[in-house]
Amino acid sequence: MKRSQSTTDSLLAALRLHLRQAGWTAKRLATHFSIGEATAKRWLSGKGLTLDRLATLAELCGLSLADLTREAEHPATGLAQELTLAQERALSSDIFLSFLFMTVLGGNSPAEIAADFAVPAPVLELSLARLERLALIDRLPGGRVRPRIDRTIVWRKSPMRALFNERMKRQFLTMDFAAEDAVFVSEVVKLSPRGAAELAEMLEQLRRDCQALAERDRDHSLLPRKWYGMLGALRELDTNELQGAAREGT
Repeated sequence: MKRSQSTTDSLLAALRLHLRQAGWTAKRLATHFSIGEATAKRWLSGKGLTLDRLATLAELCGLSLADLTREAEHPATGLAQELTLAQERALSSDIFLSFLFMTVLGGNSPAEIAADFAVPAPVLELSLARLERLALIDRLPGGRVRPRIDRTIVWRKSPMRALFNERMKRQFLTMDFAAEDAVFVSEVVKLSPRGAAELAEMLEQLRRDCQALAERDRDHSLLPRKWYGMLGALRELDTNELQGAAREGT
């Protein structure tokens, strides 16, 4: 493809997003085109991808090459940076609805979620319709969806934080941190308020890095994937127990 590298990268990013949202995995593409899965993965990374092949892949998503090019050259802007209180309350009232929205925000297709969690078609349809009514997604041709919220959103309001506290916190509190295969990191540091703010931003960057990793892994991994949870937390250390132990000399 004789285009500038930035345009080509944007074109491929848009194509991969639409293919994912339409449920076109590398394995499914390989079966559809009677090619090896490794070849399909090379196409998705831009290797050996001619304009004709690009147009053919775009057609799988109900798009023309012109549609894809326009989207790459003029990406969607104006995504909301946070949810309204009403939107958060609606999401927090239904754990599947909130999970579906979070996965769509991460670039996963509704079809993939339905397959992974055996979601009946009517339930998925009702949930997607509700997300659309809440102005959280746009529904596109071919069963595709597009988030209307920026994926780097920071959850600052109480409803979604309360939902995490109720539903997700236990996933980490019941983890056996002493197990040999437990994956976690921990550090104790002394910081000024400015340093603590910088550390909080580092945790946000870690979340963005996780999102980018998930995209790369989705596009290129040959191995089956599972769902993982990652928690980054920061709090002022409660030193009362340490002080008591120090005074007692234990």
